[in-house]
Amino acid sequence: MEVRYICPTAYDSSVYLVNGKILIDAGMNSDLIIKQLEKYIKLTDIELIVLTHCHYDHTAAAAAIAERSGAKIGIHKADLEGINDEYLSVAVIFGERAPEVRPTITYEEGDKIDIGNGEYLEVIHTPGHSKGSICLYEPISKSLFSGDTVFPGGGFGRMDFEGSEPEKMASSIEKLTKLDVKALYSGHGAPTDRDGNNQIMASYRMLKMMMGE
Repeated sequence: MEVRYICPTAYDSSVYLVNGKILIDAGMNSDLIIKQLEKYIKLTDIELIVLTHCHYDHTAAAAAIAERSGAKIGIHKADLEGINDEYLSVAVIFGERAPEVRPTITYEEGDKIDIGNGEYLEVIHTPGHSKGSICLYEPISKSLFSGDTVFPGGGFGRMDFEGSEPEKMASSIEKLTKLDVKALYSGHGAPTDRDGNNQIMASYRMLKMMMGE
């Protein structure tokens, strides 16, 4: 699996170009992101944009990229409504209106997304940061695209947004501790290939400690 990491500004989510044709998250600044993508591919090579959740910093550029590329857009069914809502998308925090993104594919737990070369991404539903947050696991390279569920170094996503489900975050992260993860591609910050298992376990322990357990 070939992964290119793109992050045009400090406020955009991380954007990952997988196997030259799948985007995981889209960020906010479409002009800068498209410019970065065109260093590696023709924009029309993009077939699919997978959104890890409905928040503005991950989704706002998706419509422009899809329009230019012809790509389909997918999101978990539990976040389909939130993507166009000012509050559930947290667009209001950025002083913006909700993006006019129209996903054409919805995912559920266990779905497999074909990324070519005999590889696939398994959809893991991890509610907590949002109702429809997902992580994506590629078993051959032992890679996890974790969205804003977990971050390297023991971090995890905020749970104080409208639509967050803090009572579900611990079980979501516990689910990730069962995977064999080497490389961790999170929704913010640079990716790491240093012992993803321990980094996820650190996030789980940190959350449990904050919960007083």
